[in-house]
Amino acid sequence: MNESPDGRPGVSILAFGFAAESLAKAVANRVGQCLLTCPTTAVFDGLPESDERAPLGKQIRFFGDGFEKTKVFAGRRFWRVPVMDGEFLIEETCGIAKGIGGGNLILQGYTLPAALAAARRAVEAISVVDGTITPFPGGVVRSGSKVGSRYAALRASTNDAFCPGLVGRVESELVDGVAASFEIVIDGVDEAVITQAMAAAIQAAVAADIPAISAGNYGGKLGKFHFHLHQVLVAAGLSEKPAS
Repeated sequence: MNESPDGRPGVSILAFGFAAESLAKAVANRVGQCLLTCPTTAVFDGLPESDERAPLGKQIRFFGDGFEKTKVFAGRRFWRVPVMDGEFLIEETCGIAKGIGGGNLILQGYTLPAALAAARRAVEAISVVDGTITPFPGGVVRSGSKVGSRYAALRASTNDAFCPGLVGRVESELVDGVAASFEIVIDGVDEAVITQAMAAAIQAAVAADIPAISAGNYGGKLGKFHFHLHQVLVAAGLSEKPAS
């Protein structure tokens, strides 16, 4: 939660994409489908100082069918679109900046309820770290993936090393007796907030029925940012540096 430019309480939304053009299109579509349609909402730019811009109200305004009005306030242009509960206020553009997608954790539980409860605790802990999101439904991923596949057309496939049903058939990374594992993916504005979020999630997930917390290891092939769990805990003051 934060405060909008007009003083009303608001919710910050982070959206991530691989390219600015496709991200801009997706954000405009989502705003039109989900925020324009929602009673009492208004949409403000969360990155007003960003040099790279994407059209927002500049496109959504056409829904006003010629009755829309524009206004410049504090150097920022807004559109007022008439709707059935009054008007929908939206900023003309929104900022785009580089971010990081995604830190990740893999939680192992002796039972399915234990693993799911730990995952929920972890997601809740991440939710209060500003500048981060857990982009999957509920923040929890049951279909964690690995890079590559036996099928040439696929870039990713099920992470068999963490599938309880494949123990004995593949080289498993699961602790003996584990019944379920879940992955949590964290996207953020920079390395510092992802490190903070990962540390908070680990601390929240720890329990007697969670025998292991690890992360996906893709051999350095998936992105340029690497988050090593021991270093994450050291940075958070939750562990000591190993003796040299």
